[in-house]
Amino acid sequence: MSKSKTIRIFDTTLRDGEQSPGASMNIEEKLRIASQLEKLNVDVIEAGFPIASEGDFEAVRKVAQTIKGPQIAGLCRASVMDIDRAWDALKFAGERARIHTFIATSDIHMERKLKMAPEKVKETAVKAVKHAAAYTSNVEFSCEDAVRTRLDFLAEMVEAVIEAGATTINIPDTVGYAIPFEFYNIIKYLKDNVKNIDKAVLSVHCHNDLGLAVANSLAAIQAGAGQVECTINGIGERAGNCSLEEVVMALRTRQDIMPYTTGLNTEFIYGTSRLLSTITGIVVQPNKAVVGANAFAHEAGIHQHGVLMDKETYEIMTPESIGLNTNKLVLGKHSGRHAFVARLKELGYDLSKDDIEKAFVRFKALADKKKEIFDEDLDAIVADEIIRIPEAVKLLQMNVSSGSFAAPTATVELEVHGKRKKAAMMGDGPVDATFKAIKKLTRMQPRLINFSVGSITGGTDAQGECTVRLDFDGHEVLGQGAHSDIIVASAKAFINALNKGLSAAERSSRVEI
Repeated sequence: MSKSKTIRIFDTTLRDGEQSPGASMNIEEKLRIASQLEKLNVDVIEAGFPIASEGDFEAVRKVAQTIKGPQIAGLCRASVMDIDRAWDALKFAGERARIHTFIATSDIHMERKLKMAPEKVKETAVKAVKHAAAYTSNVEFSCEDAVRTRLDFLAEMVEAVIEAGATTINIPDTVGYAIPFEFYNIIKYLKDNVKNIDKAVLSVHCHNDLGLAVANSLAAIQAGAGQVECTINGIGERAGNCSLEEVVMALRTRQDIMPYTTGLNTEFIYGTSRLLSTITGIVVQPNKAVVGANAFAHEAGIHQHGVLMDKETYEIMTPESIGLNTNKLVLGKHSGRHAFVARLKELGYDLSKDDIEKAFVRFKALADKKKEIFDEDLDAIVADEIIRIPEAVKLLQMNVSSGSFAAPTATVELEVHGKRKKAAMMGDGPVDATFKAIKKLTRMQPRLINFSVGSITGGTDAQGECTVRLDFDGHEVLGQGAHSDIIVASAKAFINALNKGLSAAERSSRVEI
């Protein structure tokens, strides 16, 4: 334990993270996240599942062409067709391309899903790895549902695929079933019983169904794993994945008992977290470790006194270590373009000149209404003006009347596929009336699953932020909108969700490992 070992960070935000309900991203959004992950200096970016759709293929190809630092991985099933398709997208990354192929190995998956005998599963895996290895020596193989796989068969599979050419072996806890000491023992068993295990890097991919993804990943590292697969903010299927920021900062903070390092530029963690939240609309819970709003907040009097005397009394890491600047530059109506752009860059936004101009105009308009502009306001501006999917539906103007005597009525004018339309509807309240008018104009009838309203910052002049979750025939999408008028923010959120639903309709394939 005296020698430090470097742990590879494999980020799958763009693949497994995107499978979080409502988190679908278009190509431009994926490139923004990938660019931020490059600044963060992750070792591998899993950009998508190329055969799933044309959109996913194009996203992987663009990321492979654009990102220059990290390795770029594409997921594919253990099939020749999947692997060929993946390589067509990944080849633009050259030596940094990684083919990531998988097949299920647990009895329940082999019998009930694959309907294949164990020997046939092993044969299929070996064939796939050999085919991938003909393209590149950088081949990763995953045993789907490894935690529920018989250990003797798991070891047999791992040995066979390493012999076939796999250089990284991933052991996923696909359903988030393991507990730390159990996962430690699985990794240790493989280290002790697979004769060629030294020819490959052992990787782990943990889901958070029992809230143990980070703990299991750390246990695996202590047992000999050399790579952790994780996502920003822990997003992903169901309860999510191992959180990148949590596992990385745990390793950095507890060097006394875990002498492992990563090559991450941790000061970009906070900006990356905010960017992902802005793009997906999935808000980080306030008490989320490392990046939550309360992560460095102290309310109890004893804690406040201790922190004032010495921060180390109650803070085990500094805000600056994750890129959270405690000495914030206050922006207002007298702030210039230079200060505005500088703050955007600190928040992780690297915008084009045209996008900066759009955002700056919106910033000045908001600054005329508010005394101070906070980081959260800037996030909302960028989300509203820049990070948008193609808008088939646009809000032109609206007016709402409501009170304790009159029936709430909303008059809404939209541009729908280039045509101006206007309608007025009554509802149970101003928001209900607004949503009914939008549905009538668009002729779309999604089911509203959730609607939430919040204040972006404090004060009566704060912008309101609305989030809606809609169901489009079983496909969930999140929409968000911000405005000083909460009803307008609600309309913008609903329309944003509609546009995402239209965009995602043609690209809703999911694979989990």
